[in-house]
Amino acid sequence: MLYSLVTHHVHGHISFFNLFRYITFRAGGACLTALVIALVLGNPVIRELKRIQREGQPIRSLGPERHILEKAGTPTMGGILILIALFASTLLWADLQDGFVWAVLFVTGSFGAVGFADDYLKLSRRNTDGVSKTARLTAEFGTSLIAGWWLQHMMPPDLSNQLAFPFVKDLLLPLGFAYPIFAMITIAGFGNAVNFTDGLDGLATVPVVIAAFVFALISYLVGNHVFADYLQLHAVPGTGELAVFCAALVGAGLGFLWFNAPPAAVFMGDTGSLSLGGALGAVAVAVKHELVLCIVGGLFVVETLSVIIQVFWYKRTKKRVFLMAPLHHHFEKKGWQEPKIVIRFWIVSVVLGLCGLATLKLR
Repeated sequence: MLYSLVTHHVHGHISFFNLFRYITFRAGGACLTALVIALVLGNPVIRELKRIQREGQPIRSLGPERHILEKAGTPTMGGILILIALFASTLLWADLQDGFVWAVLFVTGSFGAVGFADDYLKLSRRNTDGVSKTARLTAEFGTSLIAGWWLQHMMPPDLSNQLAFPFVKDLLLPLGFAYPIFAMITIAGFGNAVNFTDGLDGLATVPVVIAAFVFALISYLVGNHVFADYLQLHAVPGTGELAVFCAALVGAGLGFLWFNAPPAAVFMGDTGSLSLGGALGAVAVAVKHELVLCIVGGLFVVETLSVIIQVFWYKRTKKRVFLMAPLHHHFEKKGWQEPKIVIRFWIVSVVLGLCGLATLKLR
């Protein structure tokens, strides 16, 4: 909104407003705006969630025993705070004529709606059974398929159905008509991967912020022909505006972390985890860095694999590979304290983020 207002009516008259033409300036503004919104609205939103929910998020009886004692009464649906800050900041600072921005907002909002419905049913029924798996996956895959097709048709024709590989500058794998299906799996997969990871105070928030920061930089470089040519990246015109979205996600995530840090005053719930994971997946598809997201978001991948391995092996042998899945619960069962698990997982996320940034130059 600000971009259109300034570029069409103001910037020629006052030199300061020329700054709005620069994505880097607007990305910084988006990050700061989202942070301030989250911090200002945090306490009022939490108070309202506590008033509505009363008993807080239902705690799984099969989970770690201490959760029943320590986390009972903590409200959920804190993802609403993230989404308010993210959407308000993006709509304020991004170029709203850019189709990539709207495609990613579509995924974020749709996944957030699915997560909201899931959280609402859990609260109203006072158990951990939300939306049925069939309905939930149908909504997620349907949204992701639409987004994959939408994003594909905004890309340059020579890239639209290609899968790019990190560390190799010229290798592209043509997927043809299967590309929207691949995009669907990427977007829905990461939505659920972040959801699996969101099990301890602050555990998912910081890795999401790190991934958003990395993809803010990637989006800016891929959307700029000069930088893309220098770094031998596949340029996708228009994706530079996603740097504004990702920066807003960084700010919103940091603002939410203020209230979600151990001990959490609020949980993000499926409302937050599904929407943030879907957003990261959609951005990765838009900038042709799907496999790099698997590196940067490696923590989410490992958490998801731990669940898949546990279920697969238990069904066949009636034995468990891990004491409990997802992986962070395995370490809880081993006696690790929650802050130790969370901080060590954060450290892993930082290392993976640096590895993802390395793919930009090591080619």
